[in-house]
Amino acid sequence: MDDFSVYALLGVSDPPRRLLSAGGKRQGSVAVAPHIHQVVVFAHGAWRRRRDVTVELSATDGQPVAVGALTPHHKCLLWDRWEGEVGKEGSTLTVTLEGDGPVGTFKRSAMSPLFSLQNSTAAPLVRDPPRKRKRGQEDARDGRAGERENVCPNGSVSDTAAATPHRKVRGKARGRQACLFAQSEEHTSASAPQTHKAKGKQCRAPAQTASLVIPSGRWGQTLCPIDPQTAILIGGQGSRMQFCRDPMWKLCAEDMSWVPAETLAGGPTPEARIGHTATFDPESKRIYVFGGSKNKKWFNDVHILDTQSWRWTMVEAQGKVPPLAYHSCSLFRGELFVLGGVFPRPHPEPDGCSDALYIFNPEMAIWYQPIVNGHRPAPRSGHSACVLQGKIFVFGGWDTPVCFNDMHALDLGLMEFLAVNTSGPSPSPRSWHGCAVLSESKFLVHGGYSGNAALNDTFVFNAETSCWSAVVNTQLSAAPRAGHSIITMAKPSKQGSAVDEEQEGPEQTLLVFGGGDNEGGFFSDLTTVAIDELLH
Repeated sequence: MDDFSVYALLGVSDPPRRLLSAGGKRQGSVAVAPHIHQVVVFAHGAWRRRRDVTVELSATDGQPVAVGALTPHHKCLLWDRWEGEVGKEGSTLTVTLEGDGPVGTFKRSAMSPLFSLQNSTAAPLVRDPPRKRKRGQEDARDGRAGERENVCPNGSVSDTAAATPHRKVRGKARGRQACLFAQSEEHTSASAPQTHKAKGKQCRAPAQTASLVIPSGRWGQTLCPIDPQTAILIGGQGSRMQFCRDPMWKLCAEDMSWVPAETLAGGPTPEARIGHTATFDPESKRIYVFGGSKNKKWFNDVHILDTQSWRWTMVEAQGKVPPLAYHSCSLFRGELFVLGGVFPRPHPEPDGCSDALYIFNPEMAIWYQPIVNGHRPAPRSGHSACVLQGKIFVFGGWDTPVCFNDMHALDLGLMEFLAVNTSGPSPSPRSWHGCAVLSESKFLVHGGYSGNAALNDTFVFNAETSCWSAVVNTQLSAAPRAGHSIITMAKPSKQGSAVDEEQEGPEQTLLVFGGGDNEGGFFSDLTTVAIDELLH
């Protein structure tokens, strides 16, 4: 028997109301009283070949408030009334079964406050557990001017301002915190190209292949792989210098789909931030989130996400480490090596960059500074670091007003810094660029911020020959960007295809997400490039 049904919850105390059922009418509606502030619509039962269920909430005068859809991949929608929004005289909720066939896509109006949850049969109206911070404290911080926070490479700034990583934030953030996952105006149909408008300029992003919801455009986030085909997105800052209200997502590389993930994990979640690092330890299956900043607040906390139990914990670590943002963090033999970054100084002194190396031992929950020989790199932030052949290679970054393109290596056996003399066409000075390891001896550098503009060029460094080579790839050079994320993951295999017996492992692909263009535009696109194309 087909038990497929669509239900609605009107408010926190209302029992589920069935609006559609198998074999019944293809459309159902219910009146929403003015005092109702939250509406949940969810599907229950087998979808079979049903395509989708459109959901529309209209004011009494017929003006649409929100449009969304239930699908086999997204079975729950939540509408949350914003203060001052239309529909004060009451609304009508209408759901329509769109017929049989393959799963379809849907569009949302620009004013839609609908939220989507993955594979939920009922949606909680209040997050459980609640976030560690208090709402009033968070709103107050959002509204304050961040006098010493690093400049976002996506705001329109003067030449003078472009030469320094400090900015002032104008205006106040909205006083209301979104419930669950806020969908921004960048959230469009998954099957259509996304267009982000940025002060007279349009930045087109490639279409998503199989995702009905995507993260909002942002920079300064982290994208951390946790297995060959899964990555976790954490944090970031978007348009109008607002911290993302959809701070955590799960990426499935098999079909390039996104799943909102903030409520998937229990425990105290990290406060919104940018310039932090997220490092995955494959042995313990844990993600370590460290540092970052938010307006005037700087962080030196360590949060751990256990990807097996899906629970957050905050570490009560011994030892001292300063609050840092835009630092680098590398994992070696189970320890985290944190280098450089920006740290706050008392007003009116400008914030400074660090050249110190700190190591965090998760097993002992302790910070310490090792004895390091050699000539360490100059203080810097926004640089990149990656581990190859028993060394941490450090490239680029800046310390006002200097932008770097030098290369240093920390020999992890000798604990000695060495300046690397490179050959070939080296990248120009930059910070906030993307970096990813391509093989046992090569890593890639893409984009970044020159101090005046975002970049779109790509280079590969060979650690065995200390040689740079420029890479021409139309996908990577489509749009200049900085503050983006680059990772490598296994390339999805075609259905029914056999793995080559002589192939050592699965084919790898490079993924590029987010960032900004330094002209007010923020990206939420996901670009994929086969690593073989970059190494030939």
